[in-house]
Amino acid sequence: MFKRLALSAAAIGLLAAPAAHADEHEGADKEMTKGEKRLAKMLEGRVAGEPERCIRTIGSRSITQIDDTALVYERGDTIWVNYTKTPDAIDDMDYLVIRKFSSTQLCKTDQVETYSRGGDFFSGVIFLDDFVPYRKVDSEG
Repeated sequence: MFKRLALSAAAIGLLAAPAAHADEHEGADKEMTKGEKRLAKMLEGRVAGEPERCIRTIGSRSITQIDDTALVYERGDTIWVNYTKTPDAIDDMDYLVIRKFSSTQLCKTDQVETYSRGGDFFSGVIFLDDFVPYRKVDSEG
């Protein structure tokens, strides 16, 4: 538990441009992680839009956790990705407890804690960043 918290705290200082995050490994020497590959597959044929501080969550589905990579929320034709400031704290073996300040939106200022599914104990904190919308590329043109 302390290792995860230390890693989470260390990751706070690692900020990257969210829209560029998905493309940062293209042509890089480093191979993509399993989580990065999963996210890239989800975003195939889509283009990033302007990041937003909050997203509407009325009639919401659950958030998909991609280990060590991002939180993903799908609404309509848009996939919203929050790369978070602490991607290493994301583990799909944990469940999320989100304390929202609005009943209709999820915002980067909302509090996200993780708890172990196996032992139901506190396992970490996820610090949200802006939400990047990915929409399908219009094939007409």
